Amino acid sequence: MAERERRVADFESWADRQIREAEQRGEFRSLPGFGKPLPGIDRPYDADWWIKEKMRREKVSFLPPALALRKEAEDSLAAAMAARTESEARRILAEINDKIAAALRRPPPGPPLGLTPFDVDAVLAARRESGGDGA
Repeated sequence: MAERERRVADFESWADRQIREAEQRGEFRSLPGFGKPLPGIDRPYDADWWIKEKMRREKVSFLPPALALRKEAEDSLAAAMAARTESEARRILAEINDKIAAALRRPPPGPPLGLTPFDVDAVLAARRESGGDGA
């Protein structure tokens, strides 16, 4: 048993030495995030943090399709209200309206969709009133 413990200790010493030598050569200085705090370090521990982060990076949703479309509709409305030009806002609304219309023709599984296509003219009028570009 003592021999096994010595081998583990030797391996740890070897690994520690490799890290120390690489650090002395400056091999860690060019890594992204060097010298910056770890993102999310102040958040409570979550055992599934890595899968949630991977899903966020890959833009994968774990919502049922109907709820994902509702969320996309909300985001599209916000994007249309913040668009630089009225033509850009129209394009954003047309894209989401196409998706909503397709979902109404063939409802996705899950909870009821509860959406109707946006009234583009009404949204653009609200956008103008809120100070959006009238171009």
